[in-house]
Amino acid sequence: MKDIFARLGSDFLSTIVFLAIYLTTGNVILATSVAIAGAVAQVIYSRVKGKPLGFMTWASLALVIVLGGATLLTHDPRFVLAKPAIGHFAIGAIMLKRGWLLRYLPPIVTETIPEYVTVAGYAWAALMFALGAGTIGVAASGDIKLWTFYVTFVLIGAKLAAFAIQYAAFRLLVTNRIRAARA
Repeated sequence: MKDIFARLGSDFLSTIVFLAIYLTTGNVILATSVAIAGAVAQVIYSRVKGKPLGFMTWASLALVIVLGGATLLTHDPRFVLAKPAIGHFAIGAIMLKRGWLLRYLPPIVTETIPEYVTVAGYAWAALMFALGAGTIGVAASGDIKLWTFYVTFVLIGAKLAAFAIQYAAFRLLVTNRIRAARA
């Protein structure tokens, strides 16, 4: 579990740096510049340490440079604010693969209610697309404080709520299926 949080922190480091600098200084250009420099430094550090860099790391770096560069050229923060939406769309597309969720669930769930697992996988994909669309809508407003609230609370809260609903639903479905099989 610790490794998962370390990876997430690493993947979102440029966003975290951007937020911290912007909230501290109120300067979008400075925050964007430091986020780009931080993303580049993170990749250089990983390469020097001999750590393998996955597709997501390179894709994130490219997005930070392209969208951050657009923000710097236009002085319009909406470009860099849209970055999380692209990640959500990409993850949503990956989640459209049938059965992707199976590997993350305990055997009792995958063996007892596999048809519901497939539906849940598609529901997660729909959630990612909806959150990505919401991120673009909020980014288009250009209101960085609203975007910060959305990214910090809505994106995380929606995923936590979906996880809790999925857990409760799977628990109830598995229990009912096992009871029915015994009867």
